[in-house]
Formats: sequence, C-alpha cells, structure tokens
Amino acid sequence: MMNYIYKAIKEKNMGKKLVIVESPAKSKTIGRYLGPDYQITASLGHIRDLPSGNLGVDVNKNFKPLYITMKGKEKVVRDLKKLAENADEIYLATDPDREGEAIAWHLAKVLKIDPDSNCRITFNEITKKAVSEAIANPKPINMNLANAQQARRILDRLVGYQLSPLLWKKIRKGLSAGRVQSVATKIVMDRDAEIDAFKPEEYWLIKALLTPGNKSDKFLMSYFGILEGDKVVKNKLTTEEECNKVLSEVKGNPFNVVSVKRGTRDRKPYPPFTTSTLQQEASRRLGFSSKKTMSVAQQLYEGVEIAGSGQTALVSYIRTDSVRISDEAYMAAKDLIVSRFGKEYLSSSRRVYKNKNTSQDAHEAIRPTHFDLDPVSIRSSLSSDQFKLYSLIWDRFLATQMASAKVDTVSVEAHCGRQVFRTSGETVKFKGFLVLYADVADENKKDDDEENTKVKLPELTEGQELKNLDVTGEQKFTTPPPHYTEATLIKALEENGIGRPSTYAPTISTILDRQYIEKEGRLLKITDLGKLVTNMLGDNFSEIVDVGFTADMESSLDKVEEGGVEWEKVLSDFYPEFDKQVKLAQDSIEKIEIVPEKTGETCPLCGNELIIKDGRYGKFVACSNFPTCNYTKNIEVQAKGKCPKCGSGLISHRSKKYRGKVFYTCDKKGDNPECDFISWDLPVEGKTCPECGSYMVLKHYGKKVYPRCANKDCVTNQRKKSDAK
Repeated sequence: MMNYIYKAIKEKNMGKKLVIVESPAKSKTIGRYLGPDYQITASLGHIRDLPSGNLGVDVNKNFKPLYITMKGKEKVVRDLKKLAENADEIYLATDPDREGEAIAWHLAKVLKIDPDSNCRITFNEITKKAVSEAIANPKPINMNLANAQQARRILDRLVGYQLSPLLWKKIRKGLSAGRVQSVATKIVMDRDAEIDAFKPEEYWLIKALLTPGNKSDKFLMSYFGILEGDKVVKNKLTTEEECNKVLSEVKGNPFNVVSVKRGTRDRKPYPPFTTSTLQQEASRRLGFSSKKTMSVAQQLYEGVEIAGSGQTALVSYIRTDSVRISDEAYMAAKDLIVSRFGKEYLSSSRRVYKNKNTSQDAHEAIRPTHFDLDPVSIRSSLSSDQFKLYSLIWDRFLATQMASAKVDTVSVEAHCGRQVFRTSGETVKFKGFLVLYADVADENKKDDDEENTKVKLPELTEGQELKNLDVTGEQKFTTPPPHYTEATLIKALEENGIGRPSTYAPTISTILDRQYIEKEGRLLKITDLGKLVTNMLGDNFSEIVDVGFTADMESSLDKVEEGGVEWEKVLSDFYPEFDKQVKLAQDSIEKIEIVPEKTGETCPLCGNELIIKDGRYGKFVACSNFPTCNYTKNIEVQAKGKCPKCGSGLISHRSKKYRGKVFYTCDKKGDNPECDFISWDLPVEGKTCPECGSYMVLKHYGKKVYPRCANKDCVTNQRKKSDAK
C-alpha cells in the first residue's frame, strides 16, 4: 500500500519544477504567484552544520570543515531528496544574503546540484513581479557570499569551541565567549565603568521671566555670559556665590533687546530603514526588544494571511544595511503621497540616500511591498505587534519622499547691564514629512540640555525694553553618559563596524541569556559575572574583546564576499596566534572561585543559609542547599511611593513566570500578609481619580508615561476603550 502511495506521489510530481525556500510561511506566500507546474517546499533553515560534539574543523588541512546533517533534520533531507529526484528543474530560493547563499550551497551539496549551474534565484521582496523575474533569470550560487558565511561560521567555532571550555574550567559551566558577543559585553562594561567613575560637577542656571509689556506674552531667557567691551564672553557659573552675584545685578532691573535674528530652515526626512535603524526605532517608539522586532519583521516579510488576499508578504527583505530605493517603490510612494496629502507634501525632487559602501547596493532598504495594503486597511488581519511594526515601516518609507518641514527660527539676545541672556524659538510653518513621521525623544539627550530647549516667543524688536518679572537661579550637576539601551547598543555596534544586520538581535539575546548583562527597565547594565568573564578575556585574549580588531575581522569577511581575499587566508591569519594564547591560558589562569553573597537569613524549609543568585531575570534569593532544597524568593527592592490601601511602603519584584516583568506589593505583604495589595503598575502617591476616587497608577506606552485610574471599571477607562474602538 505504501509503495502504491509513493508511486502516486511520484507520478504526480514528475516534470514539476521544485522551488526550495527556508520557511513554510515563505513557501505559502510564493505559492500564490507560481502556477501548478511548480512545487514549493521548505528546508526549515539550515540543513547542515558543524558537529556539536567536536571542533569539526581540520586546522591542519587548511581549515577544512566537516559538515553533517543537523540533528532533527534527517527527515527534511530525505523528503527533499525524494522531491528532487522527480523534479525537472530545481531552484534554490533562500534569502538574498550570506546566510541564504550558504543554505543554498549546502542544499546543492546534499541534492547533488552543480553550484555553477543556474539553480539559484533571489528576490528582495516576495511579490508576483519579483518572484517571476527571479524564476526567469536564475544564476549560479555566489560562492564568495557562501564562503564569507563559511569563514564566519568556522571563525566563530574556533573561538567559541576553545574559549568556552576554558571559561567552564576556570569560572563555571554554562558560560560562553564569542567574537561579537564578547565585544558587545565589553562595550556595555566600559560604559558602566565610565558612569561609575563619573564625578558630577556643580553648575548653576539662571532664568529670567520677561515680558515686552503684556504679561500674557511672558517668556523665559537663559543666562549666557558677560559683556566685556563690545565682546560677549560665555560665563559658566560653578558656585552659588557666582550665581548670586549675577542675580544681584539683574533682579528687578529691565532688560534691553540687543539683537533679534530671524531665519528659516528645512528639516529633511530620515533615510528609509535598515535592519539596525529599524531595531533602534522600534525600541524607541514601540518599546520592542531587538529580538521581538526581528521576529515580527520576519512574519511581515514571509507573509501574513490577509482577508480577501491570502498569504501576502508586506515588507521587503529585513536583513539589510542598504538605504537604496527601487524606481518602482519610489513611483508608488510618490503617487500615495500626492493622493493622501496633496502635491505640496511631495518632495520637489526624488530623494536619494547614499550607502556607506558600494557592496550594500545589492539590497534595498526595508519598505512596504504592496502599496495598496496600507496598515489601517488590513488592521483586522494583523496582530497588535504586526500592525505597530508595519505602520512604522510604512510611515518611515513614505516620509523619505515627502517635502521637508519648513521651520521659522528666531534667536534673541538681551542685556541687563553687562549681563547677557539668550533664547531661541522656532515655529513649524509647514509640517512636510512631520505630518506623518514626527520626532520622538532622543535617548541620548540629557534632561538638562538647555541649548536644545525651544520656547515660544512674542514679537520682539531690537532696542525694545523688556520688563523683568522674575529671575531665579537653580543648582545643577553634570550627569554621566546614559546606560546603553538595546537601541543605543545596536547603534554603537553598527558605528564601530561590529557584526552585521543579522547578528545584532542574537548577539544581545545571547549576552542577556548568559547573564553577562541585565535589563533594568530599558537600560542594559553589566553584571558581576559579565565583568568577571570580560576581564579574564581582556587579560588573556585582548584581541577578542578589542573593538578595532573585531571591526577589522568584519572588514576581512567583507573582502571575502567581494572576492578580494580567500576565506582560508582570513582564518590562517588569525588562528595560530589565538591557539598559542589558549594553550598558554590553560596553565597560567588560576581557577576563580565565585563566592555567593549571603543574606544572613536561614531557609524556612531546611534551615540552611540563604544566598543571592543570578537568574535569567535578575537576582533572587535561594537556599544554599540546592538542589536538595528548592526554596527561592524574590529580592525585595524598595519602590517609590506608598501603598494605596494602607499607606505603608512599596516593594518591587521581578516575576519569574512573566519573564522578569516588574510588579509591586505592599511591604506588609508576606507569608502572613497584613496587606494584600499587589499591582503590575506603580501607584502614584497622593493622587486619586477625579471620577471614581480610586488610586492612580503609572502606565507606559513606548517611552511615554502617564497616570491612569487603577479601577478598570472606572468611566475614564471605559471612555479610553470606546475611543480606541
């Protein structure tokens, strides 16, 4: 019976053209555009890799790799071979990058396809036109691309396979090291060290509240400096005494407008998204982790079931460092802008954005692929996360071809005796692209960045006298650079030439999973374990954690991709010295004993000491008699505010069940609670809802924080739900 079924399947597939992609979702989307003569199947990613049980690379034979069928992929390979036997033609349609080319090469090897034959098809977007053009123009496998990925894989195996066991032996099991992850950890550690070493410096700001006559036109000016002859010299106030001296000269005295400079400037739109900038913006605007961004973007790229349209890919290829836009996409954007916003919102000429190097031109920027499917029109077919990310990509792309914003600027200088005050203001006269893609706060901007503060100014003229309503001085202290977030760490990796579009998200996930860094809210901070591992690597393998060396290695891999250098040479230039360092470290590094931090408490279950351990979602208290005793509890951290039920203090906790999400309880809530208050949201101390009298909590949406009534049945919350609908 089984032979009969197989024979029937074989006869059915005879003469068909086989197209192999990586994922079933991609397969389903492509299937919409190819006729019955094509059979589309998926390899489910890589089918071959280096073995996990040994190095798998013969370093004495020019780094010859030993590839084996990956565990769990045996059935996939058998099915692919059966389909290939009965196909007239086979097309390898994996993704258009190094990784995709390597998968295609491995498929060719397993299925005995000549890599030099026209077996490879690539497309930057999964649309009928792109897929049809690719099928009509097959090409050989690009071995430069495949070899660049092969060199990276072997390089990472040589580093990881030799350094990780060393870490297990000298520190503890379960640790790992790698070219990119170790440098990323070092970048976070160096920033944290810079913050710890930072010494705040005192300074004073003086603000004058002025009016040209009508108090409704009052505005603020900031102290700048002192008049010495005809010259204005900036005067930084570093003590209260210096501040008071200026205040004594200007308090109660009128100001005189010395200069009013007016101008206009254009605000140009940002370039379209690359992988890096998409992850950064999704973090800033949506609060997405890099891992979540790439997961949702992959769904949009491979295809989503759209009501009335079927499985449809909504965005172009998502792993790219190119900002190039195709002619077809430009024309579609142009028509959309004119129809939706009017001709005045279209840029007077096509905007062309430049890539850093010519090798990036093989791809396009991330953009929509179906301009008849705007996010709002298909919202019911998308998940909440898909809708948010698709809207972000849609809006950013359209904005790239919109007119610049027109901004009127004014700078005013006023004197009070010899003391000089300045201010500036701006008014957006024409929004241009800002009507669609407005600014969000910059994560690197400091709260006390006075120069970036813009105020609304009344009409002022030179020589005009201003009435002095009030002058105040405020003590400030310089602040350290901010901790990295996922967005700013990705930006740092990209700017330093470390990693590539496909590596940013997995790199950050790895160092979080290894507990080398931890997240506090959106901030990334080095852990004690991360410091220990990074310092050990830095002391013994300085190149592994060196930013410049890692960037140079990335450049070498780029040269392999471009055909300028053989992949074996990249490895032979690196490995001998590295191997020598590993052998030396085996004997020279002393084993490091990690002494657990004691809490001074005893376990309520067995009486042994309680210690502090590092978990995936932060520190927690555990019994020292683990695994015999499994007692654990959260570390209690005092939170800002008061319990809205009893007025006692608040404690913040990290949930193990919900991936480290923070929640709050009353500090009287324990094994025998005196108060049972518990909330995911931090209560706002002393503030109650004007409608129902319940306590208020702080809600977060992206970077915005706002108070909301804690009572879900309150009319204010019902109103918000109604508005959302």
